[in-house]
This record gives sequence, C-alpha cells and structure tokens, in this order.
Amino acid sequence: MPKGLEIERKFLVELPDIHELDVRRTIGITQTYLTRGENDSQRRVRRINENGAVRYTYTEKVFISAVTREENEFEISEKEYRKLLGQTDRKLAPVEKVRYCFDYHGQLFELDTYPFSHSLAIMELELRTPEQVIDFPENVHVLRDVSADKRYSNAALATAGAFPELTA
Repeated sequence: MPKGLEIERKFLVELPDIHELDVRRTIGITQTYLTRGENDSQRRVRRINENGAVRYTYTEKVFISAVTREENEFEISEKEYRKLLGQTDRKLAPVEKVRYCFDYHGQLFELDTYPFSHSLAIMELELRTPEQVIDFPENVHVLRDVSADKRYSNAALATAGAFPELTA
C-alpha cells in the first residue's frame, strides 16, 4: 500500500456561484468513518459518484500536524466496501457532500458543499509545502482558515449536521 504525505489547508467560505468557477469535476461523495486503526489512524471508506460512474476507496490517515498527514488511499471493490462498512464507527455520522474541483491560476481547489448549508462551504487546497502562498479566487469570499479547527473536520460537520457558530 503506497503511503504519501498530504499537506492541505482548509477554509470556511461563503458558498460562491458555482457557475463562476472553472469547475473541472463534480463528484458526489458518501464518506463513512471506520473504527480507528493501528497507531490511532483515522480510517474511512468512500462511495464516489462522478458522472454516473461509481467507485470506492479506502483511506487511512495519521495526523502529523494541523495541515500535514501521512495518507494511504487506494481503490477497493464494491464487495470490499460493503464488508468494511461492518467496521463503521457508530459515534461518527456518515458524510454526504458534493465536491467541485476547480482551477484558479494553476491551483486545483476542492469546494465541498453539504446538504445542511446553502450559504457556507469548505474549500481545500493541497500544497507542496506548509508555507506555500495561496492565490485565492477573486469570486470566493474566505471567512477563515479552519485547517487546525477540529470543529470543521468532515466527521465533526456530519455529526453536528451544521457548521459551528461563527464567532470572531
């Protein structure tokens, strides 16, 4: 299983007009968290629907810092997916989201929208280094960097069924 280092920043944003973005892909994702793995790794499976084609992935993550983690992800069969659902962490709700992947000045952003909000979204960007300067899209209003705020993790958002209250 190949392992890689993922460096990613996450931002709470006002939901932009999707038609104003250079959207390259639109993906429906159902993400289910599994019980913790070795070294307290976070484990999950995803059902991914893109243009009617469904595929499944398994991921393990070990968090190194707020923006850096060791990630091991690979495709699995539907049969493996269904078997792994038997290891679902019942304390965490499954995540339902639509992801819009769009390009802005050579950066591939991912905008995740959730059924519980029509005004807010999470925008992510994978980086080469934690210090990389980000060129934000002009038509996306960034409210705050939530990379280190666990309340904005997919698991926390799905379990709460809402974005945390915005406070200064």
